[in-house]
Amino acid sequence: MLVTGGAKGVGRGISESFLANGDQVLVCGREAPETLPAVGDRKAEFLAVDIRDTAAVDALFTQITERYGRLDVLVNNAGGAPFAMADKASPRFHEKIFALNLLAPFHLAQKANALMQARDGGTIVFIGSVSALRPSPGTAAYGAAKAATLSLVQSLAVEWAPKVRVVAVSPGPVLTEQAELHYGDAAGIAAVERTIPMRRMAMPADVGAACVWVSSAAAAYLSGSNLLLHGGGERPAFLDAATVNKG
Repeated sequence: MLVTGGAKGVGRGISESFLANGDQVLVCGREAPETLPAVGDRKAEFLAVDIRDTAAVDALFTQITERYGRLDVLVNNAGGAPFAMADKASPRFHEKIFALNLLAPFHLAQKANALMQARDGGTIVFIGSVSALRPSPGTAAYGAAKAATLSLVQSLAVEWAPKVRVVAVSPGPVLTEQAELHYGDAAGIAAVERTIPMRRMAMPADVGAACVWVSSAAAAYLSGSNLLLHGGGERPAFLDAATVNKG
């Protein structure tokens, strides 16, 4: 199985969850990480590729086909966006966000589907985001790309069934090694966690466990679906603003 961006952050949690499940894990990214995901004596294998480069992705799948002959699971995890207000960001900036978060995963899914259809089928998982389902100020293009991803998942699930299942897993805030870049210091992270009904952010392992499940035989009838992994969502702001029932 292949996890894009699988050597750090959420991707590392996904890779480690599949390793713990006994799977052979390939991870890809632009640069080799200092350490590879590992569980016990099982370690992921790294393949260098810029997923926005279509020729490089084609070469990646040629390599996978020649070396392994099959691919059972693809997790389209790589993505993200820096903070930029929509009226300040350039068209080129928005194009890059869509290329990374929508077009590149689409191309990877096409290549994975071709390999899976020629063998025994498989599962393609797109890592979405709650930003697809609520306002995403400061990351508007990212939220729009993730919303488009949910539509894509539904369409591909119809086109590629029954041999290939296509699903989305959409986390809310995740506590990674870069969380402070998004939420500030420890106090900022704690303040964000208080807005979540479960009173904590997701851990990368939570996302990994969800990906293992949706890829398993236990989820064999799950396709075209979006699994929300947000700890209950967010408390609506109007509940705190309203004057009713405040004594």
